[in-house]
Amino acid sequence: MKGTCKNKLYGIPNCSTVKKARDWLAQHDIAVEFHDFKKLGLDIAIAQNWLQQTDWTRLINRSGLTWRGLPEQRKQSIQDANAVLALMLEKTSAIKRPVLEQNGKLLHVGFDEAAYSKIFKLES
Repeated sequence: MKGTCKNKLYGIPNCSTVKKARDWLAQHDIAVEFHDFKKLGLDIAIAQNWLQQTDWTRLINRSGLTWRGLPEQRKQSIQDANAVLALMLEKTSAIKRPVLEQNGKLLHVGFDEAAYSKIFKLES
């Protein structure tokens, strides 16, 4: 997956799952550009692109502190891609991390060694 493929990993540097993904990618010598949500935010076009490629429920971390800290009324209002888009742009820490994409194609949300091995065609 080297050469013309551009791998990009979105997340927060101190997130343990993001750390695991970054470590795994480094151990397998897979070049990846890291996009720090805290420093760089999230562009609306990128978020819309993800929502076109996967079900919106996969992109929200409902077990995280950010989700749990939302008022109950706000949680109940998250019923479709438009509501999720607004939440993702307002609170990037509500996004399930990390998000892995390649050349704009969403490859995986979260981290799973077996899934990453399959994505990058490595033996597990």
